[in-house]
Amino acid sequence: MNAIKVQHVTKQYKNGVKALNGLNLKVDRGEIFSLLGQNGSGKSSLINILTTYLPKTSGAITILEKDIDQDPCSIRKQIACVAQRTSIDTHLSMEENMLFQARLYKVNGDTAKKRMNDLISCFELEHYRKHPVASFSGGVKRRLDIAMNMMSHPKILFLDEPTVGMDIQSRMAMWKMMKKIRDDFGVTIFLTTHYLEEADQLSNTICLMKDGREIVQASPHELRQYMHQDIVRIGFAKIEQAKACATQLRKFKPVITEEHFVIVGANNSQEELRTVNSWLLEHNIPFTGIEIGQPSLDEVFIHLTKDGEEVSR
Repeated sequence: MNAIKVQHVTKQYKNGVKALNGLNLKVDRGEIFSLLGQNGSGKSSLINILTTYLPKTSGAITILEKDIDQDPCSIRKQIACVAQRTSIDTHLSMEENMLFQARLYKVNGDTAKKRMNDLISCFELEHYRKHPVASFSGGVKRRLDIAMNMMSHPKILFLDEPTVGMDIQSRMAMWKMMKKIRDDFGVTIFLTTHYLEEADQLSNTICLMKDGREIVQASPHELRQYMHQDIVRIGFAKIEQAKACATQLRKFKPVITEEHFVIVGANNSQEELRTVNSWLLEHNIPFTGIEIGQPSLDEVFIHLTKDGEEVSR
């Protein structure tokens, strides 16, 4: 059953900018759904529309089987949104922040206290309970912000780039928290992120956006099939060396670059490996390694969002 269904949705602002251009997507109940796209692809506009902050121009949206135009108040009671900027009041304690959030959603006192204790325990925030909120690290503040938004018992939780700027330990703590929200609380998570590894680790479904439209919606495993082939990945000591190699290889092969790597599509991986390896040696190109592999999600994203790319299977 769908938690969210978006059909042919457009959003055009008064200045003429069309942020969404016939977008379609579906989110199943109880899944982590990740929305990925380049800057300017329409992700923020979509989040603002789905959370009822912004009206769409045309199209149809249902959330939890309710029409977003006809029943926005009912929808708001069943969703929560954690924006990039935390909503914590640093003058209040952890408990005061959480109970204040509960009062905003008219959760009664006894229920609120029990839910607060359950969330603090589940999200491993007990250690910070007696510390002033102003002293919390950015990662702990973000976890508290999410716990606060869980006080209203939402059925859908929107997370807008929740791990941006975090170190790897804080990001991993957040990943664990998101999985608990899905698995232990049965909450559907709608996640936007720029970290492909994050989407790969967490998501049941990923949707790639470009220019206000969906390019493809699929599981992480299914997305990898869109490149139709294995790859030959060539490693370099410096990014500049990778770019220089790619410039030469593009004269006779389609390639993409990803930091220190050049990626070549390979219909016949063994033959492609021999051909590319011989070419590198003949031209005295100083590479650090070469291997056959399956494409990473980063490589799929670059492949599917490059200009002029048409998705097919």
